[in-house]
Amino acid sequence: MKKSFKIIVASVIAAGILLALFLLFIKPAGSSVSAVRTGQPAGSFPANPDGITPGNSSGVIKEAKAMPVYGHWRNFTTKDGLPSDKAYTVRIDGERVLVGTHDGLAVFEDEKWRTYTTKDGLAHNGVVSVDVDALTGDVWIGTLGGLNRWSAGKFETFNQFNSGMPNDLVYNVFCYGKDLWIATAGGAGHYDTRSKQWEIFTEINAPMHEPWTYALSAGDGKIWIAAWGGGVIEYNTLTGHFRDYVDPDGFMEIDLQPDDGVIHDITTATSYADSILWVSTYFGMSRYDGKNWKGYFKEDSGLASNFINFLRAEGSVVFVCCDNGLSTFDGETWVTYKKNDSDENGKALITNGKEVTEVPLSPSVAHNFIIGVDAYEDVLWVATSKGVSRGVLLR
Repeated sequence: MKKSFKIIVASVIAAGILLALFLLFIKPAGSSVSAVRTGQPAGSFPANPDGITPGNSSGVIKEAKAMPVYGHWRNFTTKDGLPSDKAYTVRIDGERVLVGTHDGLAVFEDEKWRTYTTKDGLAHNGVVSVDVDALTGDVWIGTLGGLNRWSAGKFETFNQFNSGMPNDLVYNVFCYGKDLWIATAGGAGHYDTRSKQWEIFTEINAPMHEPWTYALSAGDGKIWIAAWGGGVIEYNTLTGHFRDYVDPDGFMEIDLQPDDGVIHDITTATSYADSILWVSTYFGMSRYDGKNWKGYFKEDSGLASNFINFLRAEGSVVFVCCDNGLSTFDGETWVTYKKNDSDENGKALITNGKEVTEVPLSPSVAHNFIIGVDAYEDVLWVATSKGVSRGVLLR
């Protein structure tokens, strides 16, 4: 009875939060890591761009103790060619960058933006997630009204009417081998691109409290689904077995027992890299190494905020998209990027234990409400509620 009450409370809280976000600008999650990584990263910078003085760059790296620190930010808005300043997701794909916005898919290539909308074949102009098939190069696009495969210049649309998709509201897409996984408002979906068959996972055939799934990631033969109000659902692709990870103490308001499991049942994203599973929630972040859980909160770490929209892990570093800045973490050192309220400048806060070093950034990221992120080699791209930003690794 107590557990059922907790689930109801979680659902009510979830519905209230999401409704508020949709009224503001529709806050989706991005996709997880599996893009094609070939050639020079799109929008890469020279080591010392014309007109920019490196300043204390070497000092920054020293303070960060080998953690990557990005600067020389360049921001893009509708004035520069974006179809909308409300950017939901960003994906680096070789020499181009794919950005999902409120008004279409924006592609940055050769220093120019090009926009694709429903007139070009998109299922919906609200593009909330993008991933790239490493085997074929096809781009998979999750929208607020269906799923697209962009291949050979043509958009193919999948929806509930012409396929076995669980729902047309696609929050997240993730390519894993020959398979595509999607998180939707009606459950998680698995599409075998070779057999062209769909599988649907909901509360009927998986340990979910409800079919509302928000994001997913994969690695080492496992899928991790962020199930709204249901923690994390792990699916073993080899055995077909499920396992769920929920907050053991059952409290929605506080983390009663530190590091006893995922910190909250309302999860927003998962990301897996270097044998570490990272989980974001609206109440903090969790790390799982297969044996032990560790929780992180703004109050006792360098995390920008406990309200986390999305995260992506690349190697040993996780990039955390918060409602009040972008944080990066490698298990020891935090680097958090924040923009000033009054101008385009900002700062990077480097936290080692209790020591905090502030590094001025001019300019900084476009906005502190961070929704999507992607990194490759020396370049970092960030999707915000007021444009996209591109930073370069400081030398």
